[in-house]
Amino acid sequence: ITRQRARMRRVSEVYFYHLTRQRVDQALRPLLSKCLANGWRVLIRGREAAEIQQLDDALWQRPAEEFLPQGLAGAAQEADQPVLLALEGHEAPPDCLICIGGSAVTADEVLSSKRVCILFQYDNGQHMQNARAQWKALTEAGIAAKYWSQAQGNWTLQAEKEASNA
Repeated sequence: ITRQRARMRRVSEVYFYHLTRQRVDQALRPLLSKCLANGWRVLIRGREAAEIQQLDDALWQRPAEEFLPQGLAGAAQEADQPVLLALEGHEAPPDCLICIGGSAVTADEVLSSKRVCILFQYDNGQHMQNARAQWKALTEAGIAAKYWSQAQGNWTLQAEKEASNA
């Protein structure tokens, strides 16, 4: 078995989340809770500093019972953060990478993570184009992908592509 195939077995899918009823910070809460329950470290990657700062602020402004520990890349305790918010170019942790705001992910990053999620808003045409391009590139690289939408209210699986030996 090649090293790439062995890594591919480690992570089976990348999840695309098409946000139509929630803001990114709202959609992240259950995803982050599940990741933390699994003991995973999470990197949330964005393209714009203002977006990352707004997300950090929104996550900190939740009630105490909904607290999710997180920090910004470059801060003093960066290495200790279970959830780290960073700009593109920051290395992904070995557990979970979540891309927002049109941030890119490579096939190698997917293969070296336990989970990758790509969140994009219905009302941002550029982010939707980026998500389509990511779907095409990653599935052509042989990575399994699932496309989830909340257009009908609850999250429903809209499309699925199985892994292949690309």
